[in-house]
Amino acid sequence: MPYKDRDITKMYYTMGEVTSMFDVNASMIRFYEKEFEILQPKKNKKGNRLFTPEDIENLKIIFHLIRDKGYTLPGAKEHLKKNMGKTRENQRVIDSLENLKKFLLEVRDQL
Repeated sequence: MPYKDRDITKMYYTMGEVTSMFDVNASMIRFYEKEFEILQPKKNKKGNRLFTPEDIENLKIIFHLIRDKGYTLPGAKEHLKKNMGKTRENQRVIDSLENLKKFLLEVRDQL
């Protein structure tokens, strides 16, 4: 059986990695950390923020609501309080569809 590479997921992401993932400034991530209760990155002894994969998922949800859906900050907070489970499931579906699109584009480019 051929060897297959495993997808390696990190336990913690640094602020620099998160800002490059979302293409935003660190100040925006810090602002959202203050505004949204669901975003609670860990801090090391030096005070550097370390984001878990759950924090990354929460950031994806926040950015989707604010950027894509056009929610205001209070509106996004209210939506998350009332519909957190449904919103998480919707984000998982969106992520899987984006991965499928990426795969299909790679296949098209190889043809």
